[in-house]
Amino acid sequence: MFLDQPILFPPIHQSRVWGGRRMETLLGQTLPDAITPFGEAWAVSDRPEAQSTTADGVTLHELWTNHRAEVFGENAPSSERFPLLMKILDACDDLSIQVHPPAHMAAALKGEPKTEMWFIAHADPGAKIYAGLKNGKTQADFEKALQDGTVAEVVHVIPARTGDCLFIPSGRVHAIGAGLLIYEIQQNSDTTYRVFDWNRVGLDGKPRELHVQQSLQSIDYADFEPTVQKIEPDGTLVRCEYFDVRLCENAGPVGKPGEGVTVAVVHGAINVGGTVMKAGDFALIPACLNDEAREVTPADIKTRWLEIRIPG
Repeated sequence: MFLDQPILFPPIHQSRVWGGRRMETLLGQTLPDAITPFGEAWAVSDRPEAQSTTADGVTLHELWTNHRAEVFGENAPSSERFPLLMKILDACDDLSIQVHPPAHMAAALKGEPKTEMWFIAHADPGAKIYAGLKNGKTQADFEKALQDGTVAEVVHVIPARTGDCLFIPSGRVHAIGAGLLIYEIQQNSDTTYRVFDWNRVGLDGKPRELHVQQSLQSIDYADFEPTVQKIEPDGTLVRCEYFDVRLCENAGPVGKPGEGVTVAVVHGAINVGGTVMKAGDFALIPACLNDEAREVTPADIKTRWLEIRIPG
């Protein structure tokens, strides 16, 4: 592996009861088989159970441990693992209504905090997302709806459109609706507490595990009717303590020498210093690259990509 060019990882596909085949049909990815519904592609992952690995066998964890300054920059955090997890989600059915534990409660609940954001790369007509509570709904209202099987009636619904972005801080109750292909940038965590799953069964034919008590302790009951993010003039979608994500469309260098950036193509294709990337591809742009090696040329005026940074 060479550090003088973008570093790409083959996606790690995960089967999900709500998944589909659009990573194959819309993004041209090769799925592991021809039948299984695949709901997630873990694109940049430093998880022990799912480790991103280059074509020549170098893992993301090895890069983070042994080449941190060269790849991620001198200001990269001192965490044991790369602090973000990046995915593509294909939701052909509604996901469970769920929540991630906030940082001040995660340890007590034996979980990891997870703040995340969604960029909607494709939305079917009528698709929707669930986030936060409807105005005025209380914890008592939520718990009663849970008993009655009417949780969807107390959770805020947002029409979903291609190009929308939603920020999901830990504690925000949420669910992705059917008909969406989403790029998800999140803390490196795999803790999700499902509070309501539409009375479905899993791929094994059994009801999926719920985490009702953990969810009720994690939900922010003062979080009412959030809206999608406004795109700032510089393309910023979300800037928080964990990640800085921008939507880009113009030719020019990705970041500057000394800065490690992750690029994810959401529409079209780009050429980065001689490396061609298409929709669905993620690549690390090593901090050690010079301006010429960072130069991005989009294929056409419809091409869009995300630039993802770890705040320094």
